[in-house]
Amino acid sequence: MLLSLVVHTYSLRYWFPATFMLGTAPAYVLSWGVWRLLSTVLPARLYHKLDDRLYCIYQSMVLFFFENYTGVEIVIYGDIPKNKENVMYLSNHQCTADWIIADMLAIRQGALGHVRYVLKDGLKWLPLYGWYFSQHGGIFVKRSAKFNEKAMRRKVISQTRCGAPMYLVIFPEGTRYNPELPNVIAASQTFAEKEGLSVLKHTLTPRVKASHLAVDIMKDSLDAVYDVTVAYEGTLDDSGHRKPAPSMAEFLCKECPRIHLHFDRVDIKGIPLEPGLFRRWMHNRFEIKDRMLTDFYESEDPDKKCRFPGEGRISPLNLSKSLPSAIILGGLTLPMLLTENGRKLYVRTWVYGTLLGWLWVNISP
Repeated sequence: MLLSLVVHTYSLRYWFPATFMLGTAPAYVLSWGVWRLLSTVLPARLYHKLDDRLYCIYQSMVLFFFENYTGVEIVIYGDIPKNKENVMYLSNHQCTADWIIADMLAIRQGALGHVRYVLKDGLKWLPLYGWYFSQHGGIFVKRSAKFNEKAMRRKVISQTRCGAPMYLVIFPEGTRYNPELPNVIAASQTFAEKEGLSVLKHTLTPRVKASHLAVDIMKDSLDAVYDVTVAYEGTLDDSGHRKPAPSMAEFLCKECPRIHLHFDRVDIKGIPLEPGLFRRWMHNRFEIKDRMLTDFYESEDPDKKCRFPGEGRISPLNLSKSLPSAIILGGLTLPMLLTENGRKLYVRTWVYGTLLGWLWVNISP
């Protein structure tokens, strides 16, 4: 009986925020749909401006749960620019919560609405979210030999031409680093050896096709590349070995006490565009990440263990930046659930929105 109560209480830690985030999606999509219809006769730049604002509202609500609700401490090493910029965000990839980290940095710069992701192709099938990410400027890509350069080029060019501000998030490793999947790590290290590149221990060998294509197309509009290295505290077992980073559910269950973010701004003028040189530049950046992560997880020096080089500053998220969005979306959703017609509209939005979304992401260029 007591064990069942403990398990039930523990599950509520993530079921409540997960239900709220998923439950407000139909109201959000309907609000966006109304704006999309009204904006058909307006300039594309105006549509994107309000779309970014709507996106900021939803993602701020998400951050209310992932930051304020969980109480996680964000420790930042490096100086985040105060002004918004057009950037490409590069980071190591460890878990499903990594995309939230990009949002955490963007909101501190006032650029949350400008975030657009390069995502693996399978995520386009997520109900409602898949096609919305796509219309917001997200790019779905297949890995390695299946990478569709023409499709990505069309998407990036269309976003650039319409003048949409860009905070493009890319995880160059292509898949998550998981210490419990040694075969994936070994394959990545074998690939590095074959290509004459240094072998990495705490990251996978970065792939460069998507990153290089994005930089090459946006070179005249990008200001910088944000090179971000992420480490989740609490991912060492009792014997000192690295454990997998927390999943989104574990994160919402408050199993991650602190996140360490090393931030390095690289001016776009300092990035080589020639493919071979860009590949070397990218690998050099991941060598730096790997050295920092090796010290973070393995160093016997207490001044290096579980921290990054430089001064780390705790950066709390003010409730005024996240709670109002949760209240707005909750206020839009609740009336739909209180009436029979509202509930029917709610269900139809999930069903038809999902079906139309799947069709849209598969026929859109």
